[in-house]
Amino acid sequence: MDHDDTPRAGWLGPWLKGFPALQPPLPLADVAQRGWTLHELPTPLAVVRQQALAHNIAWMQNFAAQRGVQLAPHGKTTMSPQLFRRQLDAGAWGLTFANVHQLRLGLAAGARRALIANQLIGAAELAELLDLRRRHPGLELAFFVDSQAQLDLLAAHWADLGQGEARIDVLIELGTSRCGVREHGPALALARALKTHPALRLRGIGFYEGLQVRGESEPDRALMQQWQTRIEALLSDIEAEGLIDADAQPLWLSGGGSALFDLVAPVLAGKPGRLGLLRSGCYVCHDHEHYGRYMRSMDERMGTPLSAPSLQPALEVWTQVLSCPEPGLALLNAGRRDVSFDAGWPLPVWHLRGAERSKAPAGWRVTGLNDQHAYLRWDPSGWDGPAVGERVALGPSHPCTTFDKWAWMAVVDEDDRVVDAITTQFA
Repeated sequence: MDHDDTPRAGWLGPWLKGFPALQPPLPLADVAQRGWTLHELPTPLAVVRQQALAHNIAWMQNFAAQRGVQLAPHGKTTMSPQLFRRQLDAGAWGLTFANVHQLRLGLAAGARRALIANQLIGAAELAELLDLRRRHPGLELAFFVDSQAQLDLLAAHWADLGQGEARIDVLIELGTSRCGVREHGPALALARALKTHPALRLRGIGFYEGLQVRGESEPDRALMQQWQTRIEALLSDIEAEGLIDADAQPLWLSGGGSALFDLVAPVLAGKPGRLGLLRSGCYVCHDHEHYGRYMRSMDERMGTPLSAPSLQPALEVWTQVLSCPEPGLALLNAGRRDVSFDAGWPLPVWHLRGAERSKAPAGWRVTGLNDQHAYLRWDPSGWDGPAVGERVALGPSHPCTTFDKWAWMAVVDEDDRVVDAITTQFA
């Protein structure tokens, strides 16, 4: 029987890699009824562990509540409406995005509070933002500003687009190595300019510490002390000059937090009249190495017992061995088109012989990726390798740039049964 290979919104089908091509298309909601196991689905295949996913969402929400901050997870990590919904249902204050296009998709998934943690400068972006605000009454929103040039551009666009519109809230972004105002004086000058700006209203301050994180407690504590000193100095001057409107309360203060949330949260919390917004996004599926290393440092600082793990890696990419052309080398059928490599090679985490799954030997390592191949190596004098046709599950070292390689992912239980699926909307 022939099947329709035409892509359909809200459906999975053979137009998607990892979907069983001889199966008919089906609505996303019907995936669990198929009774699939991972062992019978084609590879490569992106997989989300249901138990770890649920644990991470609940754990991070509880962390934020205990620290007196709100969670505004960064949507760019997954761009998955199903995961957005899970995060919001668990109690997230709202969602963070990198641009207006991502915001549009987040609003469609149910978000009604949002940050655009980036600079908005174009007339087309402003027009789209105003359209979204009109179509979603009550939307609470702010984006980042960091220069007088940006304010001037938006004032010019506003003259054409914003007649009769209420001003849009913004956060002054402080920065060191990416966007963001570098010095106290220019930041305060921006706050003064926003007081009378025709289009924009100052709502608070944002920052991103992630590119400076070391994963070592002493320098990371010193880093966050520097950020706190800088932020408090600017807020003190802003408040002394009355540069935030009385109706723009509470003041929003937002930090990144994926790699250092235990030290970022105290900077955001603890002052009356402030709303601390933690933008961590990678926690939802965590990872097997890059953020795993940072998490080990955080667990040590927080005194997390080994018996009560904090975040757990939930994301895997399942592969098969195509060839073992020489001792100590296996070529897997997944590569740069399937798994992230920007923060390190993926780690072998599972080895499957038939339906039997066991941990990958410690001596296995991925040493390189081509577009469609991964190089799995081991010392043949000390370790056995996988055989042609056997499966190897890889653990990405950075979740963000694995999600954007997949239009759907299978959600599985601990017995490798497919119990749900998610989609992504990067394109």
